[in-house]
Amino acid sequence: MRKKSYNKTVMKRYATAIIGGGAAGLFCAAALGNTEGVLVAERGERAGRKLSATGNGQGNITNLRMSPEHYFHLGGDPAGITVHALSEYGECDMISFLESLGGLFLADERGRVYPAGRQASAVTDLLRFTLARKGVRMQTQTRVMSLQRQPGRFLLEAEGPEGKETFSADRVVLCTGGKAAKNFGTDGSAYALAEGLGHTVTKLYPSLVQLETERGPIRGLKGIRAEAELTAYSGQGKGRTRLARVRGDVIFTDYGISGDAVFRLSAFLTEKLARERITVSIGFLPDVPEEKLCSALIRKHDRFPDIPEGELLCGILNNQLGRAVARSCAEKSAEALARKAKDFSLSVTGSLGFDSAQVTKGGIPLSEVDETLQSRLVKGLYFAGEILDVDGECGGYNLQWAYSSARVVAAAIDADGTVPESGFVSRVVSR
Repeated sequence: MRKKSYNKTVMKRYATAIIGGGAAGLFCAAALGNTEGVLVAERGERAGRKLSATGNGQGNITNLRMSPEHYFHLGGDPAGITVHALSEYGECDMISFLESLGGLFLADERGRVYPAGRQASAVTDLLRFTLARKGVRMQTQTRVMSLQRQPGRFLLEAEGPEGKETFSADRVVLCTGGKAAKNFGTDGSAYALAEGLGHTVTKLYPSLVQLETERGPIRGLKGIRAEAELTAYSGQGKGRTRLARVRGDVIFTDYGISGDAVFRLSAFLTEKLARERITVSIGFLPDVPEEKLCSALIRKHDRFPDIPEGELLCGILNNQLGRAVARSCAEKSAEALARKAKDFSLSVTGSLGFDSAQVTKGGIPLSEVDETLQSRLVKGLYFAGEILDVDGECGGYNLQWAYSSARVVAAAIDADGTVPESGFVSRVVSR
């Protein structure tokens, strides 16, 4: 008589499955006091790729001028969740945490904090080494396709290098990022995991992104950089409303404007572009008052009366910028040219979109999570980082949110303290 054969299939079971090996996921795993049975599942070939590019590759991790006023929520934050997270785990806590892992950090004149070596990948290395020392299982090239809540556990189905894989976890932390910069694996598809468990997602917009503008006034300026004061307005004429003002570099392109100041300004604009008329006023020579500029132009004209009116700003502004300002000015008097140089306005027609954006505006509404960032709908499901409806200004604020939210979640998980009896359970299937 032939014996019946059995095929034993082992389903791995974890205490905590962190989906997403970006900044929030790495911070969360590194902050956990008990890392027994912890998995970080990252869809990319390596963890922390976007983190390694932050701050233009220099690693702007936070800002000493931290406050909730630097953050935005499309759906609001009635319970003050952002305030709570930042007060519990603010910029000083973040710096201390990373220095406890072996790093050293310094601030610049604008309060932006960087690794001493100005290398963003050094922050990623600190976190990865910490996870390795703590025994956290890092599984890359693993894309979670399905997330289900079952009695006493979550069931996760993933695709990895060796095909499909199924595992379970007592709790899950969604740190999958948003929709911005899909070259880092954040294409917005992971919102479906939360939606499958009953959560909603706000409308999504790109933020910290280049702006498209009318082309005529900036013809011939591609590649020119200037320091300026940029002011964004909604509406037009005397009825326009100021939205934000920043100072920094602006770079002219064939589609519009880029540069540090533009990225910072975009955080206040992108969700408004579809429904409001937005203009950006560029004020050149921000350290020179309009009256002083006007006087300089009058003296120049008096001394060189034969100079063409369109060339009057040349030698004061970049020559091509000076000619562009003059072209946009109906009157070529010194007063009119000075006024136009301080208010060179461009209509904003759009942005370069999610592929070029650094951050996603919108996400899982804060009304759907409690103060520990646990889902109000599904016990044991947590969120951290960009997947939530929290985005910050440019300057270290978004990475600070990744840290603060991750620390809140890690503290809640440590307080819960549930650990499975073993690292996996077996399911026996007879054939």
